[in-house]
Amino acid sequence: MLLKIEDLHVEVGDRLLLKGIDLEIGEGETHILFGPNGSGKSSLVMAIIGHPGYKVIDGRIIFKGIDITEKPTAERVKLGIGVVFQNPPKIYGIRLRELINRISGKRERGDDILKLLDRLNITENLLNRHVNVGFSGGEIKRCEIAQALAMNSDFLILDEPDSGVDVENLELIGRELSKVLEKKSALIITHHGYILRYLKPTKAHVMIQGTIICHGDPDQILNQIMREGYRWCEKCRLMRRS
Repeated sequence: MLLKIEDLHVEVGDRLLLKGIDLEIGEGETHILFGPNGSGKSSLVMAIIGHPGYKVIDGRIIFKGIDITEKPTAERVKLGIGVVFQNPPKIYGIRLRELINRISGKRERGDDILKLLDRLNITENLLNRHVNVGFSGGEIKRCEIAQALAMNSDFLILDEPDSGVDVENLELIGRELSKVLEKKSALIITHHGYILRYLKPTKAHVMIQGTIICHGDPDQILNQIMREGYRWCEKCRLMRRS
């Protein structure tokens, strides 16, 4: 098992955001996590990467057989966890080219990185600009994907990769991810599931109010959500509690 989360409870300040999360992702598996806004999906991302503002009060996070619950973010990255954030920050003073070269070790992977940038339409103009400064929504997403893939991580977490992008950018991102995820493991967070046009996840999960309430076939769960919305999931949660 590549990633195993056991009975995870997480709070920020005095608010309990995650309540008993159990999740297992194996080698070579891509899982997709659905949920409405505010359901706790991004909080789970922050907990997995070890953001210091998200305090684990119970449960464990195990990656590659190692308990990383208390490990700092840098150690988790070294173990092979890569993340694409939903709303990455602007970084003044660092050009995109410099950042990608630094995180990829370009001397060893120069040709591969150049091909990756070309496939994602990362132009010289973008590479010479400060990271995310003045970028459009689609440019930010493509550049975040490029950074994550340049790290060559074993496990990718993609937080809303299909949010705020037009059809053309979604196609570029989706096609590149479909190639990369044939050989890697991933957890993809999404609200509306557009990215499934290009990916074939192994398993889907639905999160409601900080709890994963069901697991199943990705297409079946997405179709159910498209027909009845997340009201169906909330109804299911209440039935389980009763």
